[in-house]
Amino acid sequence: MEIIRCGWCEKDDLYRKYHDEEWGRPIYDDETIFEFLILESFQAGLSWYTILTKRDNFKKAFDQFDYKKIAQYKEDKVEELMQNPGIIRNRLKILATITNAQRFQEIQKEFGSFSKYIWGFVGGKPLDNNPKGLKDIPATSEISDALSKDLKKRGFKFMGSTVVYAHMQATGMVNDHIEGCFVRN
Repeated sequence: MEIIRCGWCEKDDLYRKYHDEEWGRPIYDDETIFEFLILESFQAGLSWYTILTKRDNFKKAFDQFDYKKIAQYKEDKVEELMQNPGIIRNRLKILATITNAQRFQEIQKEFGSFSKYIWGFVGGKPLDNNPKGLKDIPATSEISDALSKDLKKRGFKFMGSTVVYAHMQATGMVNDHIEGCFVRN
């Protein structure tokens, strides 16, 4: 029996594994939410596949995505990251990661967890867009617009609506698995 998947993931085994085991599954723990925030912010202007192939390198380079450590990075660490060929060496994105780690902790203090804050935008449970095919999946939504605007107001960088919507998809805040996809339900 043939397994039906969302068409975007059929490039190779890495993409299929990510689709089958992670993409669109609700994530409520702050550590994983932060990891995806960082990865999505680095993806801005690039393909997700590029980021996915470098994910392990990012994890090592950014102290296992430990936002408490990242928030403390100084110029020497920025320079070290700029020399790391295993990641995307974009100074603005690296600096944004440090800023975003700091803002992330501020939101945790205000709401008790970042998860509580971000999931509040969708009422605490995934929204289901019920896409029939890939053409029915939007790049942004009213919610990603509002969340992006709020994150920017709080000082986050590289968090435009498209990046935020991709984050919402990755962390299961929206279910954009197409009709017939075996992961859908």
